[in-house]
Amino acid sequence: MTTLDSKSPAETEALGERWGRDAQHGLVIALTGDLGAGKTQLVKGIARGLGITARVHSPTFALLNEYGGGRLRLFHLDLYRLDSREQVIGAGLEEFLFEPDGVAVVEWAEKWFCSESRTTHHAPGLPAHFIRASLEVVSDTVRRITHDHPRA
Repeated sequence: MTTLDSKSPAETEALGERWGRDAQHGLVIALTGDLGAGKTQLVKGIARGLGITARVHSPTFALLNEYGGGRLRLFHLDLYRLDSREQVIGAGLEEFLFEPDGVAVVEWAEKWFCSESRTTHHAPGLPAHFIRASLEVVSDTVRRITHDHPRA
């Protein structure tokens, strides 16, 4: 695991942009962290790294926002309003959590992946391409990001 402190939303987006440039088809990025921790900022950067120019916003009420126009499609999921795996399946989101036709970024991923293996690469029950990232509020301007991206 790699830990870094982002001192601004722009730094968080820049990290996401690097991840977006490296992303390959079928990648699932599982994000955890409290409200205001910077999860959506990271997704904005991932979209930019994929070459997506659309305005990215959290899909809290829609559960899923889909963005095209880049190198790969981006599926931005927000599981905050769901309480169980059964609700995720009932909402029709399961396909995006294992074999997305592009890249899936999942905010509040603990709602789905919490009972899965803690290993990070191709463990049973996890997608073949999987990154886990936790974002933590350290101060008004600093966010601590701990992740297992292979190219930190």
